[in-house]
This record gives sequence, structure tokens and C-alpha cells, in this order.
Amino acid sequence: MSNGTEEPVLLGVTGRAARITLNRPRALNALTHEMVTRIDAALTNWEHDPAVQTVVITGAGERGLCAGGDIRAIHDDARYGDGTASEAFWRDEYHLNARIARYPKPYVALMDGIVMGGGVGVSAHGGVRVVTERSRVAMPETGIGFIPDVGGTYLLSRAPGELGTHLALTGDQVGSGDALLCGLADHYVPCAALDDLLDDLARMPVPDALTRHERPFPRGELSERREWIDACYGAGTVEEIVERLFAHGGTAAKEAAETLLARSPTALKVTLAAVRRAGRLGSLAEVLDQEYRVSCAGLRSPDLVEGVRAQIIDKDRDPHWSPATLAEVTDPDVERFFAPLGDRELQLAAPVT
Repeated sequence: MSNGTEEPVLLGVTGRAARITLNRPRALNALTHEMVTRIDAALTNWEHDPAVQTVVITGAGERGLCAGGDIRAIHDDARYGDGTASEAFWRDEYHLNARIARYPKPYVALMDGIVMGGGVGVSAHGGVRVVTERSRVAMPETGIGFIPDVGGTYLLSRAPGELGTHLALTGDQVGSGDALLCGLADHYVPCAALDDLLDDLARMPVPDALTRHERPFPRGELSERREWIDACYGAGTVEEIVERLFAHGGTAAKEAAETLLARSPTALKVTLAAVRRAGRLGSLAEVLDQEYRVSCAGLRSPDLVEGVRAQIIDKDRDPHWSPATLAEVTDPDVERFFAPLGDRELQLAAPVT
């Protein structure tokens, strides 16, 4: 795979397959607004090109498909700008996520290595999602004072039991087995076979290519933890979830509780509400509309700027959240994240008449 830096997205067609390569390996292929618009334009062209039978998305370099959106740019817009650049980026990004989900041709995502945040958005909504033994999939937003987006709350709300709630709140990474268990992926192919898979996708239908290279997926960890995860995360509030995790007595449950107490209290409460509401919404488009409201509100929360500072800019890993405790985050504080945006609404879902 190319790791040049002259173009942030490499586009090409070989045989019957068109290929998108996210090409910012030094930034773990983090998505910029320009990359989103280029991908969308390419999908438009290929949708109407009879020579293109399959679209494949990969990441340049050896570390992963995509680590998410360009969070430094969002941080700078939140801290120094007026938010319009981030809102425009999310608008186009969420439209792209929705388009990938309904794309009329097979859309194959090779989710090798790190796949987080925006990387999930350009892969896990596709029709064919391939993980490897190196895959590490996550929606880690609560760790930077933000809330899962790019359709992440849609996907996680539909995971078995409360597994999605656990992953949304903690931001934990999962490997291939758990990604398949949670509905974030469909197929397991060893990373050593990816080049051969790409070659076969260029010359044969997707099911035939997969049959040649797919293998039984390794067992994950979450299925063995399902009982306590369902019992603890089934609580109605974040406070009660933390109490149940500590009361369980197991090491993994205690570690999950400690992880939650290190996250942004506001982000945790909004995330829990967002996942629960997403589970009641009928379509990805409706959930993306909701996520857009939440993201726009989150941009103006002090925790986003502080979380990015602590985790990415200064890297002191010592964020000072505001409010600092779960008890200080009120129901009205949470509700304001879901407030209608008026003429700034995303409007992906058809309006109810």
C-alpha cells in the first residue's frame, strides 16, 4: 500500500474493483474535511460507472485503517473559532456515513489495525466489513470529553444485550472476535491474506473472493463477560452502573468502573442517553440526525477542549472535567445536547408529516 503524503486520499480502479486508500499514515489516516468530500465524489462517480462492480476502502501504512477524525482541527475550532468549520465537517461526514450504508454496490472495508471513531464511520456501515487479527475497533470519544458519533450510537445500540453500552461508555477497544460479536464486522481474514484478497476482489465477485480467504474468527472476551455486563449496564443511570460494577467484585468489572470514573461525567451521561435513544430510533438516518445535534452541543462543552488537551496535545493524561462529578451533571444539562437546531438541522431522515 502506498504511504506517500502528496494526496490524502488515493483513488483508483483495477479490474472490477475501485479502491479508496486513506493516505495520511503519519496521522493514522485521520479524516479531514477534504478527505470526506473526495471520498463522496468518488462514490458518486463509481455508482454510475458500469465497469466498477465493487468499492474497497483501505488505509495506508501498517498501523490501521483510520484513527478517527482530525481531532486537533476540531479542538482548535472549538477553542479559537466559532464552530462553523466543525459543523460543516460533521454535516458532510455524516452524509457520507449514511451514503455508505445505502451504497448500491458492494462496499468492502478492510478494517485492519486501528479503526476508531470516524474510521468506524467509513467502514462499519459498509455491506462487507473485514477484520484481521490486528484489528482494534473502538468508539473512544468519552475519553476526550465527547460523545460517540458517525453512527456509532446506532451500531452500539444494536449490539447484543448491553455490550454496546459498555463499549460506548468506556471507549474500550475490541479485537476481531468481539467486533464480529457486536455487529461491527462480518468476516475474518488473516492480515497476511489481504493483498491476495484485494487481487481477487479486482477479478471476481465479492462472495467468491471472500470464500477463498475467510477463516474462522478467534474467540473474543466479551461473550464470557456478557452476564455481568448485561446486569451492570442495564441500570438506568451512570451512577448506578458504576455502583453495580464495583459491587460485582470481579477484576474486569472493577476496572470498567474505574475507567468510567476517569471519563468526562457529562460525556458519560449524554452517551448513555444517546445510546438508549438510538435504540428506540428506527433508522441510521434518524440516529445521525440526533448525533449531529449532540456533536454540535458537545463542541461548545468545555470538556471537549480539555479532553483533547490532556490526551492529545499536552498528553499529561490529567483532564479536569467540568462538572467534575457525575452528581453535578443534571438532567437539564444532558437534555440540552438533544435540543433541536432549527435551520441547522442535518435532516437526513425524512421529516414526519
